[in-house]
Amino acid sequence: MTGVLLITGGASGIGAETARRAAKRGYKVAINYRSRGAQAMGVAADIAAQDGEAIALPGDMGNEADIVRLFAETERAFGPITHLVNSAGIGAGMRVDEYDAARLTRLFAVNVIGLMVCCREAAKRMSTRHGGKGGAIVNVSSMAATIGGRLGASAYAGTKGAVDAFTKGFAREVAAEGIRVNSIRPGMVLSEMTENRLKDEAFRSRIEASIPMHRVGQPPEIADAILWLLSDEASFITGAMLDAAGGGYII
Repeated sequence: MTGVLLITGGASGIGAETARRAAKRGYKVAINYRSRGAQAMGVAADIAAQDGEAIALPGDMGNEADIVRLFAETERAFGPITHLVNSAGIGAGMRVDEYDAARLTRLFAVNVIGLMVCCREAAKRMSTRHGGKGGAIVNVSSMAATIGGRLGASAYAGTKGAVDAFTKGFAREVAAEGIRVNSIRPGMVLSEMTENRLKDEAFRSRIEASIPMHRVGQPPEIADAILWLLSDEASFITGAMLDAAGGGYII
């Protein structure tokens, strides 16, 4: 498989694993990061060591100018972008009665508005309406979007619900223009975002008891699902939400 893949939030976790696996399948990979520059460069170096092509590019997904620059730099390095994974995201554990407007603004700026702006930039390049040759996009959502998240995650869940609704609408807008758009909804996955909490054995036991498979997910399991959605094997799938969560929640 060949193409140019841009991954936002690609320095760690699901994004980094997707980058490594995509490179092995022949993609040229642009790995975006905000603060984890050394990690992103490490992922790019790992790919280069396996004879793949990758670059690490900085950019805050809450900043429109950074996003525009990210797309331009990716194209300068590798040519037209054919695939996009919107993996960048931040959390915000707080009850509704603890909401802070500034934190909510930042949460939605990164998780929703930044993702939408990335999709705008991708559509301008991929759509046959704009002279492109088509492409595929995967938005990383969350199972939190399905039931409002676990306790204290209502704001985060709200951003992911927005991602899913947007994905469906966007997919329909560009379906006849050669672009497929889907979202993947991971459940609890062991990553840098969750590893500290999952070290607490009592917490992990409670989480695993709430998952039908009785275990948390691993980044490679999510990455492989993302790459399938990007691939031609999923050529008739657009506007779909793929749950990758061990069966979801036992409530």
